[in-house]
Amino acid sequence: MTNVSSPTPTADAKDRLLKAWRGEILAGKSYELIAGRLAPREADILRQMAAAEASHRGRIEARMAELGIPIPDPATVRLSAWARLQSRVAPVDRLLAAREAAEDDEVDDLYKRATGDGQTDALLRELRKEERSHSRAVNEIRSSGRSEDAADPNAQLSPVQRAAKERLDKITNREKWHSSGGGWVSGVIYGANDGLASVFGLVAGVSGATGGSSIVLTAGVAGAAAAALSMATGAWLASRSEQEIAHANVEHERREIAEHPEEEREELSLFFQLKGVEPDLADQMAAQIAENPDAMLQALSQEEFGGMGEVDDAAGAAVAAGLSTGIGAMLPVLPFLFMTGTVAIIIAAIVSLLGHFAVGAAKSLVTLRSWWSAGLEMTLAGVIVGGATFLIGLALPS
Repeated sequence: MTNVSSPTPTADAKDRLLKAWRGEILAGKSYELIAGRLAPREADILRQMAAAEASHRGRIEARMAELGIPIPDPATVRLSAWARLQSRVAPVDRLLAAREAAEDDEVDDLYKRATGDGQTDALLRELRKEERSHSRAVNEIRSSGRSEDAADPNAQLSPVQRAAKERLDKITNREKWHSSGGGWVSGVIYGANDGLASVFGLVAGVSGATGGSSIVLTAGVAGAAAAALSMATGAWLASRSEQEIAHANVEHERREIAEHPEEEREELSLFFQLKGVEPDLADQMAAQIAENPDAMLQALSQEEFGGMGEVDDAAGAAVAAGLSTGIGAMLPVLPFLFMTGTVAIIIAAIVSLLGHFAVGAAKSLVTLRSWWSAGLEMTLAGVIVGGATFLIGLALPS
């Protein structure tokens, strides 16, 4: 009996297949994590895309087996702890933008160039087309709730959905009162950043002017307290403003339902039609919901501005912002609790710059930059601020 040996893969084909295999696993894991933070419809799309990545992986593994390339243990491919944390903390839109960019980069890096193996190239071309569709799907999720693309915003809608959208736009364009607040998703990180940066400059300046005397402690503690209280009251006022806007939206919607019930019922029907519900059924659903004004209010509030005005607790926002700012602000002051003079200045500078690096790295959880580059950038900013204010302090009369 004749043994049929596997064809010998080119080095480029082997390398590209292994990279693509790894990329499919990482992409699937990323989609699953992000899906846990999305509304059901968008989450379902991402989970379907994660399943498609698993299918791609299976096809790549089949080709690797044909070429005799050992298939690594999938358990060895993991998202880093930092990437997992980013997936749970960073703004979803930013995560999706990064995932979309990764899909595009993967297509350019892995799927465009020939490997020298015809069957492998054919497989990669097929996967390239599907990865492109993934990138478009991610972009579609990112675009939901934002202004439409100017090119052709209704290109993906059916004629019935397009008509519904045009009618819905006419209604919602008359309701100019909808608004939204900012929130404090990353308040803790930025609070620590503001407190550390501002008080480090203060401590450096007073240290330069006084040679690190006990006055630095007084000025630093006062500055830290002022920064923390200012940040806390600012966060409280911002959250209260967001609550007031959200509640005003809901109350205005309630009045719209009472004063224009027919139009509001039509508006709800149009929302259903945009989701693919047949017009007659959408009208029936809207009419049934309209029989209960509270249910009608909840449905329209959810469709128009994402809910019934549930926002973050103002007191909680104030405490989180104040504490994080105070902790960051106290870092440059700590050495002066125990010593004075040149030694205190040097230790305060070291502690503060390490704090700058840590805060910069933490900011990358939100910005999705690499933690080390964000940390070094923040450290450089600290060196500039601390050095400049120290020199200013030296130039001032003591």
